[in-house]
Amino acid sequence: MFNYETYYIYIITKKKDGILYIGMTGNIKQRITQYKKKHTRGFANKYGLDILIYYEKFKSATEAIKREKQIKKWNRQWKINLINDLNPDWNDLSHFFI
Repeated sequence: MFNYETYYIYIITKKKDGILYIGMTGNIKQRITQYKKKHTRGFANKYGLDILIYYEKFKSATEAIKREKQIKKWNRQWKINLINDLNPDWNDLSHFFI
């Protein structure tokens, strides 16, 4: 299916308390660069989401997909709490990857 050593789930937004998008990738550097350069289609591009505010690392795609699906089912407040626990100011974490 995928062939990466590390997989990530991530949450991006446009501004604090704004729209949230949860995704999964095996190449977070490439994915975040695509968001920053507006080289994506769909939901994130439509709403201008390009600020990485949360991420988690996994050793397998299966684990990452499972976690992505879990978080997507959560209500908005649970997602906000998850973000706030590690990044209360909703700083852009992209600099860790690009």
